[in-house]
Amino acid sequence: MPDRTPVEDLGGALIRRGDRDYDGARADAVWNARKPDRFPDAVVRPASEQDVAEALAYARSHGLRVAVRSGGHNWSGSALRDGGLLIDLSRLARCHVDPATATATVGPAATGQDLVAALAPHGLAFPVGHCPSVAVGGFLLSGGLGWNSRAWGPACADVQEIRAVTADGRTVTCSGTENADLFRAARGAGPGFFAVVTGFRLGLHPQPAAIMTTSATFPLSETGAVTHWAVGAARESPPCVETALVLRASGEPTTTTPAGPRIGVAATAFCPTREEALAALAPVHACSFAADAVSRQRPEPTSFTALHAGAAALWPPEHRYAADTLWSTEPYPALLTRTADALAHAPSGKSLVLAPVQPVSGEPSLLRNMVFSPLGESYLVCYAVWDDPSADETNTRWLHETMTTADPSNAGSHYIAETDQEATPTRARRSYTPADWDHLQEAKARWDPENVFYSYLTP
Repeated sequence: MPDRTPVEDLGGALIRRGDRDYDGARADAVWNARKPDRFPDAVVRPASEQDVAEALAYARSHGLRVAVRSGGHNWSGSALRDGGLLIDLSRLARCHVDPATATATVGPAATGQDLVAALAPHGLAFPVGHCPSVAVGGFLLSGGLGWNSRAWGPACADVQEIRAVTADGRTVTCSGTENADLFRAARGAGPGFFAVVTGFRLGLHPQPAAIMTTSATFPLSETGAVTHWAVGAARESPPCVETALVLRASGEPTTTTPAGPRIGVAATAFCPTREEALAALAPVHACSFAADAVSRQRPEPTSFTALHAGAAALWPPEHRYAADTLWSTEPYPALLTRTADALAHAPSGKSLVLAPVQPVSGEPSLLRNMVFSPLGESYLVCYAVWDDPSADETNTRWLHETMTTADPSNAGSHYIAETDQEATPTRARRSYTPADWDHLQEAKARWDPENVFYSYLTP
């Protein structure tokens, strides 16, 4: 490592490898229990935008490359690199709401849970991430498939402006009219972004007065029939309805059905009135073979807070995780029938596959001026979830094999936020259209010509 500089140079926030707090700082960079065996030379936790600029100056003067972390939900742990400086933005969690303009100014470490709590008193809302602890920094930089994105679009569509510290230490404001190439890259580049975003200005939506949800669960053996029905029902539903299929490796027994793998269908409507919500959910709730369901929940009121609680229960941080994504041109029934067979043989009963139907609006006006875009007719995320560290290889191998089963021709694309960047060197490139990938390369060459920032994680 380069010559040591007094810790005071960075306000006492610099933690070097070998320091007492290093192991904890490194572990904090990945939110779940599985920590990649990669070791930065140092970690810094800035408390202000000026601290970020000073951290970048320190990195440049010491010849250190830079990785950035805001919330640590990246499954591949891309913020952890061997060598270099990790800038941990977890102290930049401010959240200021301006009800008069229906905007919010938030720091990268503010979580979806923080934002919901700040917006609710003002009757405002935002397509926050599905898990409450997802920080907005990485979420928005990756595009942001959040709650009600089928109606509101990807969360990054509501990013009006960012503040960022660039590789050369400048602090810049970026929008559709100012530093527009960096702004476009910030809306979708994900962990390959080549600046440090210190703040986002977000456009907000009126809070839906009636949020209602309904669900049904079936044996996994019924995946073909359930998927065919659920996808048809979802596409009959208005854009304010978010429908997802969840395939689980195990399910609790009931009085009529033994324990075993399950497929569930859940639909949530975000509407102005209860009556509109009930009408919107009718195509999903009116299942012709509901009598075969293992369990069924009639439409009932819910809230962003309750939805977050349900998601948190699915992905508790104490487990070990690996995940991968797939955008596919194949229809959901074919895709999920193959995936269900692989899931039935998962080494961990906690593993699952999530397949939201039309997870984001395809409205061109909501996809303008960003490098994020939906890349297929169907979309799924496969999560390997387990507890035992000795089972790491078994579960990650199962994930890779399952994704090969789902996409046997290797023709699919990926979503950069959750794809397994360690799986193949092409994962990042296949998360973008050719034009958007070219834009990212050109913008990086302009804003980070000396490669101060680490790019995408590759094997």
